[in-house]
Amino acid sequence: MAHTLTAPHDVVSGASAPRPAARWAASGGMVAGPLFLAAGLAQGFARDGFDFTRNAISQLALGEAGWVQTVNFVLTGALLLAGAAGLRRALRGGAGGTWGPALVGVFAVSFWVAAAFPADAGAGFPAGAPEATAMSGHGAVHMLGGMVGYLALCAAFVVLARPLAARGLPGWAVATRLVPVVVLAGFAASAASVLAFTAGAGLGLLWLAAVTARLTGTPANR
Repeated sequence: MAHTLTAPHDVVSGASAPRPAARWAASGGMVAGPLFLAAGLAQGFARDGFDFTRNAISQLALGEAGWVQTVNFVLTGALLLAGAAGLRRALRGGAGGTWGPALVGVFAVSFWVAAAFPADAGAGFPAGAPEATAMSGHGAVHMLGGMVGYLALCAAFVVLARPLAARGLPGWAVATRLVPVVVLAGFAASAASVLAFTAGAGLGLLWLAAVTARLTGTPANR
């Protein structure tokens, strides 16, 4: 009789824990943001003429060494897609289990768009480029892809706040709803300060890594 009574409890405990496969896939989402930013910072300090107060990280894909940043875009997109798949497995059947991973997937694809359609030269980078930026077709697609991607990320945070709350993490849920405000504020201030744009975009990437780690490492309350 004791075995009969305790068996259902064992089943529920096992079902509420994130699966190892989900955590493994989600590890891509955990490292994508930090890796992208680390590679961008390293290149920015190493490339002649690049100035973080005047140039966006996307412009590192221009010039002779631009292939490094292009690879960075492609790799980050792939890691984010893996992270989205891990989130989907971890959240399956629960709050945010459909739209959260889907929106993260849109964000991931935006990095591939950035790789395929590079930003325009300007603000003195690459070396010898004019100060003024002339908008090209590929530059317009690059900007549109980035805008769609980060709007999707902001929406994903709003959705992913629900499973965080369901896991008994109200502080995380509140912060995850506030981060999009900071990200969008950075984008709004980009015309006046490139650093504001970079900071907002960087915060979004780092917070996504933290949320992915939290959601795939904390069992849901059943």
